[in-house]
Amino acid sequence: MAQTTNDIKNGSVLNLDGQLWTVIKFQHVKPGKGPAFVRTTIKNVLSGKIVDKTFNAGMKIEFETVDNRTLQYSYEDGDNFVFMDMTTYDQIYIPKTLVGDQAKFLLEGTDCIVSFHDGTPLSVELPASVILTVTHTEPGLQGNRSNAGTKPATVETGAEIQVPLFINEGEKVKVDTRDGSYLGREN
Repeated sequence: MAQTTNDIKNGSVLNLDGQLWTVIKFQHVKPGKGPAFVRTTIKNVLSGKIVDKTFNAGMKIEFETVDNRTLQYSYEDGDNFVFMDMTTYDQIYIPKTLVGDQAKFLLEGTDCIVSFHDGTPLSVELPASVILTVTHTEPGLQGNRSNAGTKPATVETGAEIQVPLFINEGEKVKVDTRDGSYLGREN
């Protein structure tokens, strides 16, 4: 549907030259001299590339509707991850490439937000953090409670993260899914 640049909001999805872009941030600018314009930072939905783009105010652009649905991760099947829609119980196959590096923090039963456009999955967003069990790490040192050092630890999904020296095998830790950093111990 064609609208104008005046309708741009954060999260809007635009169709520019046949590619879908999500608006990360925007600013309407009315300089003292010259015409008004809209300055935006947009992210390519498929490649993840982020660019700055300026539009003339009132210019017609094409908006797209994107359907965000919460799906639960079920299992891995070849080159796909299988998610289940918990309202219809439909199984949806999503290519591993769409999940990317976050896949190493994907645990069965995790609820993810999947964006669809015309029935085609565009992106998968994991929760900001997940709780995982440490399956392998060197033994912790008693009395070593400082944050001075870290050691590698393997979690139940197979990902390797850095944890403080006092963390032992079998403990649950909170992990940031964006960068794999240790956020704390879970009881």
